[in-house]
Amino acid sequence: MRTRRGMCYPRVVNMCVENTSDRLVKRRKVEVAAAQPIECRKKLKFSPEIGGGSDFFDALPDDIVLSILCKLSSTAGCPADFINVLITCKRLNGLGLSSLVLSKASRRMLAVKAKNWSESAHRFLKLCADTGNVEACYTLGMIRFYCLQNRGSGASLMAKAAIGSHAPALYSLAVVQFNGSGGSKNDKDLRAGVALCARAAFLGHVDALRELGHCLQDGYGVKRNIAEGRRFLIQANARELATVLVACPSAVVPRSWLAWNPHHHAGEGGCPLLSDFGCNVPSPAPHPANQFLSAWFSDRTGNIPGPGLRLCSHAGCGRPETRRHEFRRCSVCGAVNYCSRACQALDWKLRHKVECAPVERWADEGGENDGNGGNGNNNDEDEVMEAS
Repeated sequence: MRTRRGMCYPRVVNMCVENTSDRLVKRRKVEVAAAQPIECRKKLKFSPEIGGGSDFFDALPDDIVLSILCKLSSTAGCPADFINVLITCKRLNGLGLSSLVLSKASRRMLAVKAKNWSESAHRFLKLCADTGNVEACYTLGMIRFYCLQNRGSGASLMAKAAIGSHAPALYSLAVVQFNGSGGSKNDKDLRAGVALCARAAFLGHVDALRELGHCLQDGYGVKRNIAEGRRFLIQANARELATVLVACPSAVVPRSWLAWNPHHHAGEGGCPLLSDFGCNVPSPAPHPANQFLSAWFSDRTGNIPGPGLRLCSHAGCGRPETRRHEFRRCSVCGAVNYCSRACQALDWKLRHKVECAPVERWADEGGENDGNGGNGNNNDEDEVMEAS
């Protein structure tokens, strides 16, 4: 690797370019350490197509180029911004694939689309994950676990990201534990799910805060504490509102965001900050991994992850069931199912609150679901998610 050597580099004093009748000549004066200023003449070679001056890219030390590439990888808006630089020349390709650069890759730079998925995209994400990039570990882990059905490898990569205090990875592992994803219903570990949720909530993850609040209110995997559960739900609502306000500081806050809803659902408080579902703010953009899951099953399998398996009804989630009746259904209408209470809250604000209505069909389906949270269900039956 070529690196800088401090005083060994000449310092350019002045530079001028002269046009002669038959050639273009560049004159410059340089100072060399412990030497007198000297004048040098060098003939510049130009490509007839470009017709401009030559640059000094080849003379740049590698550490400067690496610094620029690290900045690019951490701020790129999409994978194409970075890939277009790699294909420019061999030097940029070699330095751009170094572990230092890939470890700085941002979430948006790793946002591979499902329609563009290929073996080369898989290798690129794997290369980024091997450098310790937590976003790459989480994204590739979600893809392997749910799309490629490589449960062990996917869970291992998500765990690697969780060890690096990656909040979405912690929460996703909590969802896996709550649902027993990748195994049988007996593989559920509610206490582990609550512990992972608590860690993600400590890092400020809104969905984890809301999930933990419901667990405390319902005594689900933890000792019941209604007051503490309400505190977590209010904290999740306030953090969700603050996130939107910080993202749009100059925007005028519509009254509907904080307005009381006279037609609120049973159990939903009047003030949005005190409700189970939060303020009527725009939903946050889904994580690229969730966008990949949604597009993967929609484009390749007609929105069906497998025979008898369903997707989470929240459009921004994309998680599929890994076994029949893994997700819990709405206790009022029974027409939708969710992987978590956080997805239920988001989907309620987006669309379900205008669609949810009790139906007799739901009550007459053999009597297996009585709306009490599904604690007495058999392995082949759906659990019920309270509509709050």
